[in-house]
Amino acid sequence: MDNSDKIAMVERYVEAFEQGDVNIIRGMYAEDGVVEDPVGTEPHRGLEAICAFYAGALGAGAKLKLTGPARCAGNAVAFPFQVLMPGMQMDVIDVFEFNADGKISSMKAYWGPDNMQTES
Repeated sequence: MDNSDKIAMVERYVEAFEQGDVNIIRGMYAEDGVVEDPVGTEPHRGLEAICAFYAGALGAGAKLKLTGPARCAGNAVAFPFQVLMPGMQMDVIDVFEFNADGKISSMKAYWGPDNMQTES
């Protein structure tokens, strides 16, 4: 994959949240993909577990807003964004690693309690 392909995957990810479409997510991940969100928690392993995880986020109305440019290196891309939900926002950095087929083999989300803000 070249860098433009990796950046296109980031844009497609944001689009999946905008449309609330888990099938977009399904098409992005490898069958044996792993999602660790946030880093340090139990990973979601395999496409069905990953889609169930995202279905919860999409069902809660989560939207994404990129807050800076993607950074590409090797077989990976990292990108900063905000998760926007009614009454809260969260600053996150995700890292996607891609397999030889151009599918996401690993996603790690970096965020913690200090990155969450609630509206009162």
